[in-house]
Amino acid sequence: MSGEGAEAGGWLALLGGGEFTFGETEDVDEAWLEKVPPGPIGFVPAASGSVDYAKHFTAYMAERFEREVELIPIYRERDARRGRNLERIRDCAAVYLGGGVTDHLLDAVAGSPAVEALARKREAGMVVAIAAAAQACGAETRSVFGGRKLAGLGLVPGAVIETNFDPAHDRRLRKLLAESPGHFALAVPAGSALLLGPDGLFEAVGTVFRLSGPEGDLEPLVEESATDEPI
Repeated sequence: MSGEGAEAGGWLALLGGGEFTFGETEDVDEAWLEKVPPGPIGFVPAASGSVDYAKHFTAYMAERFEREVELIPIYRERDARRGRNLERIRDCAAVYLGGGVTDHLLDAVAGSPAVEALARKREAGMVVAIAAAAQACGAETRSVFGGRKLAGLGLVPGAVIETNFDPAHDRRLRKLLAESPGHFALAVPAGSALLLGPDGLFEAVGTVFRLSGPEGDLEPLVEESATDEPI
């Protein structure tokens, strides 16, 4: 079973996307689960608002990895202030932010005690975010409604993040980076993941890119390394 003997501590897993029901995320899920000690995985549905998503994810984790999932029922802003939900974030072995719409996740948790709880979990345990939720983890992101720029959750300081990334179609990411001076970009294709650890350590599962500026080259990140640069 994944996670036996693992010691979580200071990890954020950014998953590019993919349908777990079709096995498209198995490799990346195996990678982050290996760093998580036994205990339930807390699932936050705020980005999608879907009860069915949580049910399917629970079944997938049980059948594929023999891991228990506990729903952390944050759907709206008031849920992100409830003490019981903050306790769930604190006590779960890892917290998984499900995909959906970036705006919905930010509307529910931005500026709330839940963000502080997630930051503490990221510093001492494991936070996982997929697709739209991963994009929300940067310093800035773009709304799906009208394309306006939004403040992100700041779990990756100084970064803008694009998921389901296709290197042949990078104009949107470069435009966002041009509008966010002083930032860098992380680009994660579907089926890939970037695991950010303590002390500059990171692990790339599949192909992941870093972009230092809007006119720069896409730099593939090596499989496992550490860096003194922001990442």
